[in-house]
Amino acid sequence: MIILDTDHLSALEYRAAPSAFALQARLESLSPDEIATTAISVEEQMRGWLGLIRRYPDVHRQVPSYERLIRLFDFFAQWQILPFDQAAADQFTRLRQQGIRIGTMDLKIA
Repeated sequence: MIILDTDHLSALEYRAAPSAFALQARLESLSPDEIATTAISVEEQMRGWLGLIRRYPDVHRQVPSYERLIRLFDFFAQWQILPFDQAAADQFTRLRQQGIRIGTMDLKIA
Protein backbone atom coordinates (compact mmCIF):
# COMPACT_ATOMS: atom_id res chain seq x y z
CA MET A 1 0.00 0.00 0.00
CA ILE A 2 1.13 3.52 -0.81
CA ILE A 3 0.25 6.14 1.81
CA LEU A 4 0.16 9.66 0.44
CA ASP A 5 1.14 12.47 2.79
CA THR A 6 0.21 16.12 2.50
CA ASP A 7 3.08 16.97 0.14
CA HIS A 8 1.99 14.20 -2.25
CA LEU A 9 -1.60 15.38 -2.11
CA SER A 10 -0.59 18.96 -2.87
CA ALA A 11 1.48 17.81 -5.84
CA LEU A 12 -1.46 15.82 -7.20
CA GLU A 13 -3.83 18.72 -6.70
CA TYR A 14 -1.54 21.04 -8.67
CA ARG A 15 -0.71 18.64 -11.47
CA ALA A 16 1.52 21.10 -13.32
CA ALA A 17 4.49 20.33 -11.08
CA PRO A 18 7.02 17.92 -12.64
CA SER A 19 6.98 15.77 -9.52
CA ALA A 20 3.23 15.34 -9.94
CA PHE A 21 3.67 13.63 -13.33
CA ALA A 22 5.91 10.92 -11.90
CA LEU A 23 3.66 10.41 -8.90
CA GLN A 24 0.53 10.26 -11.05
CA ALA A 25 2.16 7.68 -13.33
CA ARG A 26 3.09 5.56 -10.31
CA LEU A 27 -0.41 5.74 -8.89
CA GLU A 28 -2.00 4.82 -12.22
CA SER A 29 -0.09 1.53 -12.10
CA LEU A 30 -1.83 0.63 -8.82
CA SER A 31 -5.39 -0.34 -8.03
CA PRO A 32 -7.32 2.23 -5.95
CA ASP A 33 -7.36 -0.08 -2.92
CA GLU A 34 -3.54 0.09 -2.81
CA ILE A 35 -3.58 3.87 -2.29
CA ALA A 36 -4.42 5.60 0.98
CA THR A 37 -3.89 8.82 2.85
CA THR A 38 -4.26 9.69 6.51
CA ALA A 39 -6.85 11.60 8.50
CA ILE A 40 -3.97 13.90 9.43
CA SER A 41 -3.31 14.79 5.79
CA VAL A 42 -7.02 15.40 5.25
CA GLU A 43 -7.01 17.71 8.26
CA GLU A 44 -4.02 19.64 6.94
CA GLN A 45 -5.62 20.13 3.54
CA MET A 46 -8.93 21.21 5.05
CA ARG A 47 -7.24 23.65 7.44
CA GLY A 48 -5.55 25.29 4.47
CA TRP A 49 -8.80 25.97 2.64
CA LEU A 50 -10.66 26.95 5.80
CA GLY A 51 -7.87 29.38 6.66
CA LEU A 52 -8.12 30.94 3.23
CA ILE A 53 -11.89 31.32 3.63
CA ARG A 54 -11.43 33.06 6.99
CA ARG A 55 -8.83 35.39 5.53
CA TYR A 56 -11.41 37.22 3.40
CA PRO A 57 -14.12 39.17 5.23
CA ASP A 58 -15.87 39.80 1.87
CA VAL A 59 -18.03 36.71 1.29
CA HIS A 60 -17.72 37.11 -2.47
CA ARG A 61 -13.97 36.59 -2.21
CA GLN A 62 -14.62 33.41 -0.19
CA VAL A 63 -16.57 31.71 -2.98
CA PRO A 64 -13.57 30.25 -4.89
CA SER A 65 -12.15 28.82 -1.67
CA TYR A 66 -15.48 27.22 -0.80
CA GLU A 67 -15.55 25.72 -4.31
CA ARG A 68 -12.07 24.26 -3.74
CA LEU A 69 -13.11 22.94 -0.34
CA ILE A 70 -16.01 21.06 -1.95
CA ARG A 71 -13.69 19.63 -4.63
CA LEU A 72 -11.45 18.42 -1.82
CA PHE A 73 -14.12 15.92 -0.79
CA ASP A 74 -14.24 14.48 -4.32
CA PHE A 75 -10.45 14.37 -4.36
CA PHE A 76 -10.27 12.35 -1.12
CA ALA A 77 -13.09 10.03 -2.16
CA GLN A 78 -10.59 8.30 -4.48
CA TRP A 79 -8.67 6.63 -1.66
CA GLN A 80 -8.97 5.01 1.70
CA ILE A 81 -8.41 7.41 4.59
CA LEU A 82 -6.46 5.83 7.42
CA PRO A 83 -7.81 6.85 10.82
CA PHE A 84 -5.96 8.49 13.67
CA ASP A 85 -7.22 6.07 16.31
CA GLN A 86 -6.18 5.08 19.84
CA ALA A 87 -3.37 2.87 18.52
CA ALA A 88 -2.03 5.76 16.44
CA ALA A 89 -2.30 8.12 19.43
CA ASP A 90 -0.38 5.62 21.56
CA GLN A 91 2.34 5.33 18.92
CA PHE A 92 2.50 9.13 18.61
CA THR A 93 3.00 9.36 22.37
CA ARG A 94 5.80 6.75 22.30
CA LEU A 95 7.57 8.56 19.46
CA ARG A 96 7.19 11.92 21.20
CA GLN A 97 8.66 10.45 24.41
CA GLN A 98 11.66 9.20 22.43
CA GLY A 99 12.44 12.81 21.59
CA ILE A 100 11.99 12.44 17.85
CA ARG A 101 12.20 15.98 16.55
CA ILE A 102 9.84 16.35 13.63
CA GLY A 103 6.69 18.40 13.30
CA THR A 104 3.63 17.28 15.24
CA MET A 105 1.57 16.53 12.15
CA ASP A 106 4.38 14.52 10.55
CA LEU A 107 4.85 12.62 13.79
CA LYS A 108 1.11 11.83 13.85
CA ILE A 109 1.38 10.49 10.30
CA ALA A 110 4.39 8.39 11.32
